[in-house]
Amino acid sequence: MQFEQQQDFRALVDQYPRAIMIATKEPRITYVNRMFCSVTGYQPDNVLGAPPSILSAGLHAPEYYQAMWQSLASEGRWEGLVWNRKKSGEIYPQWLSIYPMEFEGRQAYVGIFMDMGERGGADERLASLAYYDPLTELPNRSLFQEFLKARVSQYSRGNDRFGILFIDLDFFKTINDLHGHDCGDGVLKQAAMCIESVVREGDIVARLSGDEFAVIVELSGRDELNEVCQRTVQAFQAPVIVGQREYFLSASIGAVVYPVHGKSGAELLQKADRAMYAAKLAGRACYRIYSEADDEQGRREQQLSEALTASLKTSPGEFHVVYQPQYDLGSGRVVGMEALLRWDHPEFGSVSPADFVPLAERRGEIHEMTQQLVRGILADLLNGPPSLPGKFRLAINISARQITDARLGLAIGPLFARIREIGWLPEIEITETHIMHLSSQCLETLRAFRDQGVAIAIDDFGTGYSSLAYLQNLPVQVLKIDRQFIGGLGTKNRDSRIVSAILGIAEALDLEVVAEGIETRVQYLELCQLGCQRGQGFLMAKPQPWQRVKAILVDPYQ
Repeated sequence: MQFEQQQDFRALVDQYPRAIMIATKEPRITYVNRMFCSVTGYQPDNVLGAPPSILSAGLHAPEYYQAMWQSLASEGRWEGLVWNRKKSGEIYPQWLSIYPMEFEGRQAYVGIFMDMGERGGADERLASLAYYDPLTELPNRSLFQEFLKARVSQYSRGNDRFGILFIDLDFFKTINDLHGHDCGDGVLKQAAMCIESVVREGDIVARLSGDEFAVIVELSGRDELNEVCQRTVQAFQAPVIVGQREYFLSASIGAVVYPVHGKSGAELLQKADRAMYAAKLAGRACYRIYSEADDEQGRREQQLSEALTASLKTSPGEFHVVYQPQYDLGSGRVVGMEALLRWDHPEFGSVSPADFVPLAERRGEIHEMTQQLVRGILADLLNGPPSLPGKFRLAINISARQITDARLGLAIGPLFARIREIGWLPEIEITETHIMHLSSQCLETLRAFRDQGVAIAIDDFGTGYSSLAYLQNLPVQVLKIDRQFIGGLGTKNRDSRIVSAILGIAEALDLEVVAEGIETRVQYLELCQLGCQRGQGFLMAKPQPWQRVKAILVDPYQ
């Protein structure tokens, strides 16, 4: 290279926004640019003539560097994550690209790198590399996997352990569907900050995709993984605020420990994902550390999910409707009933709605399930339903995701017409957790239903995060107290006071109340004492097929 060319080359490379180092094959460092000095803290006099290993943090196994040189020899380049050490002693992740070149008449290698742990300069990084999530500015799945491989390489030679958290946001899809992607993006940003707030500075937080996040946590004690999981779950108990509005999420977390649960990054991440799924099955808003038993349950869940899809499409005869009467607790008269879908599969037997309804929601098949329910009810109501005095209600459950779906009106319209034709009143139930996230468009749809004479009920009341200010603006007429509060009645605990408080709220807002899950005479009597109007449960009647429930409608004392 001529002297003038060398001068032009140095002037150009010195201004380059990435750190550059050139080394000979021996290897010896022969050139560094200004950004190199800025990133590493080393001045040219400190490193020129020294081997590149002067930057090494000593965390990678020899096999790591052997693979690097093999790639250079076979492919003519190498790119990956390297953990190096700055002059100050700080260990940091470096994204390094190495290429062969001729420099000053000799065969050499040029290394171009950046500090991947440095938050500053994110815009430049995002514009040029596909390793950061542009929304949250967290590492994405590709970079997280590189971090994970590097961590495994570091720890494979010692007795240290580290943990991985796989985090999935519960109910995020509902918020995104009902309020739009701008709102969803704001919620994701807040969620990312929530997670970062409960882990240490040296831990790696990444957004894998959608509403899934992952964390690599350094562990120094036996209980530390449980503690960080608990902190993360608790961080989502407070509302996420976007645009001066509160949104309530929770997080399901799966966790694993290296090397107890796996020896490779891919295996660890897969098992953390399965543990997260076990947390979902356990009811969400909790964490699970990987276990073989939970993994087996997850595999069964996947089989069940595939069977549900097949049954909805090809075997409608596997589904049938049952009805659970609702009673006026004071008089014992039947005043309504809830229609419930049941699924009997030839291999899995009678599948609980607690299992298959969430599956249908997750797989986007809840509309098909509603259609099965409506068909079954219409078939039953053809056979001369009894004429009943008063405002007898027939209730069905719908998902919040269906409210803005144009197919919903087409599906339930004929059912509501038939219910009115026989002199009954239609009612729809939506769980409290979902109704608290409804958009203004969804609320308008519910108001339209109400104006058409359809009663709106909040199901599982007491399990969500209702604010009274929001509750009084909802177009609802009925609160259904969740069974977990009814189960404790008659014992010395707080459930009696909670039920009494809910009844007080309902009275203040002029709402009816239905108690779910009444199973003992003691619970029944206490509800009557507290002034609860309506109730349902196994004490009075279990969900039953139409032919049996017709007899109860005529004579509730059977």
